[in-house]
Amino acid sequence: MTAELVRGQNHPLPHHRVEIRVSAGTAVLALAALGDEQGALRGPEGFAHPGARGVPGLEAPGAAADQHRFAVDLEAVGGAVHRIGVLLALPPGGPASFGAVAAPHVAVAGPDGVEVAGYTVSGLGAESAVVALELYRRQDAWKVRAVGQGYADGLAALLADHGLGAPVAADLAARVHTAAGAPVAPDPVPVSGVPYPCLLYTSDAADDLTRADV
Repeated sequence: MTAELVRGQNHPLPHHRVEIRVSAGTAVLALAALGDEQGALRGPEGFAHPGARGVPGLEAPGAAADQHRFAVDLEAVGGAVHRIGVLLALPPGGPASFGAVAAPHVAVAGPDGVEVAGYTVSGLGAESAVVALELYRRQDAWKVRAVGQGYADGLAALLADHGLGAPVAADLAARVHTAAGAPVAPDPVPVSGVPYPCLLYTSDAADDLTRADV
């Protein structure tokens, strides 16, 4: 039976080979970001997107669509990878925010095709990019967590929040949109020119994880 998660809830993954399934009320880009124990991106090369779809262990979809499926091999991502973020972004030319369309749903299925866990990313308003789910390593085992962290300033703000410098984040976001077939000006980034704070998660003894900004 599929575990339907709420924001912040986690669930164990019994398989190392899983499939990410995305369904949305409009065409979206489905992206993946490989991070360290603190969730910081391992540079632009750790980000799978339409212009650079493949990273070790996964290959992101190449175009915007309202349905996506892509496989992840958790044994192939490398020992330095502790977090894999499943990101959704609205491409230019469509709805300006997730609040204008039906809430997207993201699920993780095992190699047998049976869904292990799912999450409806509800409660979004002005956001045009969101970290929907996160697969994370905990003591040599993997879990999935419902995140639902949205960004009204778009993909560049999301990338900066995960440790990329603002100019790098803006350039990478622009390249993502261009590769998806929609050349546009870069998303807004912090006026200071430095990245947003990285996101950390702390855990209590029950392994209930809480977002904490540092």
